[in-house]
Amino acid sequence: MDLKQFDYELPEELIAQDPLSKRDSSRLLVVSKTSNELKDDTFSNIFSYLKSGDCLVLNDTKVFPARLYGKKESTLAKIEVLMLEEKSKDVYECLVKPAKRIKEKDIIIFSPLLIAECVGVLEEGIRLLLFKYNGILLEILESIGEVPLPPYIHKKLHNKNRYNTIYASFLGSAAAPTAGLHFTNELLEKISSIGVTIVKITLHVGLGTFRPVMEDDIMNHKMHEEKYIITKESAIVLNEAVKNNKRIIAVGTTVIRTLESNYNNGFTYGEYRTNIFIYPGYKFKIVDALITNFHLPKSTLIMLVSAFSSLEIIKNAYKHAVDNKYRFFSFGDSMFIS
Repeated sequence: MDLKQFDYELPEELIAQDPLSKRDSSRLLVVSKTSNELKDDTFSNIFSYLKSGDCLVLNDTKVFPARLYGKKESTLAKIEVLMLEEKSKDVYECLVKPAKRIKEKDIIIFSPLLIAECVGVLEEGIRLLLFKYNGILLEILESIGEVPLPPYIHKKLHNKNRYNTIYASFLGSAAAPTAGLHFTNELLEKISSIGVTIVKITLHVGLGTFRPVMEDDIMNHKMHEEKYIITKESAIVLNEAVKNNKRIIAVGTTVIRTLESNYNNGFTYGEYRTNIFIYPGYKFKIVDALITNFHLPKSTLIMLVSAFSSLEIIKNAYKHAVDNKYRFFSFGDSMFIS
């Protein structure tokens, strides 16, 4: 499949630079999975598209201050590091810029309390860094690290909590599962009160989610692995929903990738890894509806939502959103595909 099929025109002014003052005041485009029928609404009304017995699945991962700026010890060259995943004790897989400057045994100095030694060189600008520090690493990161906002957001985020969902619990993501940013505690309580079961899973967002596709033929794109966890309690609830033929509604593409990776005549619990790549032609096993944001052109995420509905329907929905000046990407508006 040609990468150009997943491109679209987007005026730069539609890229949301700030979160709205109230999370659930974002707009909601309701999209039929099987037709070109569209409806404009507000996210605070999402409960009206849900019904008793539905199973709403959230990703409770939490973004940490994963972006660091330092200097190479030997040359004082400026180095930017994005921490992706802890591979072993204090050894993190990191995206480094400029990566060509960092080779094995090189030292990066971030502060008097934190340095890192390169202990592995991987492809695509990725390095394995051993962090050495005085104190508690997370406290140091909170002090000197930055929330890893995407490069298309140019404004400084004054409230770091706004790049996390209200139910974020488990640190480990280098990017937010942005479909969940629209929920408030009050809205979740309202959804629960109408008989919707709320289930949480964890997928720590890394390169698999946000790495751009560089291949003209998307079939040649390689997804990076990401870690996910399903608890025993969540697996039981999900299996009960399947048994009773209830709708499973994924909040975000990370939830879809987790559920579709794990399901095999039932859900199992534990810690797993997935590099599933979902694009048009994929046969969904378990997810019935999707809440998601508007995604970047040519991204694996727009490929996933195109697979969930169809490329034609999604292109029509995105054109409608552009024409009606919806806000796009991480802090932007949302879609409900049912």
